[in-house]
Amino acid sequence: MKAVCIIPARYASTRFPGKPLAELAGKPMIQWVYERAKSAKTIQDVIVATDDQRIFDAVQSFGGRAVMTVGDYQSGTDRIADVAKDINCDAVVNLQGDEPWMNPETLDLSVRALESKPYCDVSTAMIKITDEKTYLSPNAVKAVCASDGIALYFSRSPIPSRARAGALPEFAGFWGFKHLGLYVYRKEALLAFPKLKPTFLERLECLEQIRFLENGYKIKVVETTHDSTGIDTPEDLQSLKDMIKNSEVNS
Repeated sequence: MKAVCIIPARYASTRFPGKPLAELAGKPMIQWVYERAKSAKTIQDVIVATDDQRIFDAVQSFGGRAVMTVGDYQSGTDRIADVAKDINCDAVVNLQGDEPWMNPETLDLSVRALESKPYCDVSTAMIKITDEKTYLSPNAVKAVCASDGIALYFSRSPIPSRARAGALPEFAGFWGFKHLGLYVYRKEALLAFPKLKPTFLERLECLEQIRFLENGYKIKVVETTHDSTGIDTPEDLQSLKDMIKNSEVNS
C-alpha cells in the first residue's frame, strides 16, 4: 500500500493565530509534525497543505514539501482531498498540523490496520483514558468501538457511561478511550468525503469523522500506548514545552 501524509496547516485560528509557526524547542510546530510523519516507516511522502505563504516558506526553509491550496474549504479534510486527487497513492494519512507529539509508531499502526482490513474505508487511533478529567472534558473526543475495533461512535461527551461502574468491579478504573488526531483514508473514500453533505450528528458533535459513519463507511480504530495532544491554545503549547523541558531534565 502506497501511503502519503498530507498535513493541513492554516495560519488563521480563533484561539491561536499563527499556530503552525509557533516555536517549540527551537523549531516551528509544523516542522515537528512534518518530522514525526517523515519518521513513520509506512509513509512514502509527506506534504503540508496550506493557504498561507508564511507557512509555505517555513516548510521549504527546513527542507520540507508544501503546496498552496486555493479554495473555500469547509474542513481540513476537504483541503486534503483537493490535494490528494492529483497524487498517485492508495491511502492518505491526515495528520493535523497541531499534533507535534504524535508518535510515528501510531501512524504506522494506523496505516497497517487499513492495509490489513480491506473492508474498512478509514482507520484511526485511540488510547485508554486514565483520569476523570479527560473523560469529562469536551476537548477530549471519546471513541466507542465494537469488539473487532470497528468504530460505533465518537463523542465529546463522557462515553461510555459509568452509571454501572460501581456495580461491575471489572470496570473499576475504566474511563474509556480517547481518540487521537489522525486518520488514514483509502483514496476513494477521501475523495468521496467532500461530496457528502454534513450530517446531523456530525454538526451536533462538531466531529467530521461522524459523516463517514452516518454514510455507512467503516472506520477501524487501533489502540496505541503513545498519547498525543492537539495544541489548541498558547496554554496548550506552554504545557508541552514544560513537558519536554522536564523530560530533558530527567533523562
